[in-house]
Amino acid sequence: MSQGTTLPVVTFKTRVRDESIGGDNPFRWEDVQSDELFGSADKPRRVVLFSLPGAFTPTCSTFQLPGFENNAQAFADAGIDDVYCLSVNDSFVMNAWAKGQGLKNVKVIPDGSGEFTEKMNMLVDKDNLGFGKRSWRYAAVIKDGVVEAWFEEPGKSDNHPEDPYGVSSPETVLEYVQQ
Repeated sequence: MSQGTTLPVVTFKTRVRDESIGGDNPFRWEDVQSDELFGSADKPRRVVLFSLPGAFTPTCSTFQLPGFENNAQAFADAGIDDVYCLSVNDSFVMNAWAKGQGLKNVKVIPDGSGEFTEKMNMLVDKDNLGFGKRSWRYAAVIKDGVVEAWFEEPGKSDNHPEDPYGVSSPETVLEYVQQ
């Protein structure tokens, strides 16, 4: 992936709260197209997308997601419409993680089948950790569905023995958008 690349269009299978359903679990399935989130020529938007190996994992839960959440206003002040966190996890897991993290600003995207991640050429094997297929850690600034800036952690490979973090940090991305 590189600057100037148009993002793939896929359908994300999400679960959204719908009070009209009632009961203890008022959620329904909702399909969301990636171009609705990331924009297109017909729907101008400038967003930050960051992807990580998994919900509830240490670096993701302690540093990356909270860093983007805590800097949401600074991103908005720099002209970012939304900040999205994507992981190869299902909607139930992503929603539980968002709730557990107390998210109010960052929006989570479930890529349960890894379709979007694969089309982004960022799907890697993490069998060495018992994860199966997951996303390599990256972030991007997306303008109208096109990559404006790309932040990929070094060493992308299957079953990488470490989980690099720094290049895709919220601080790095924020520094870029504030230029």
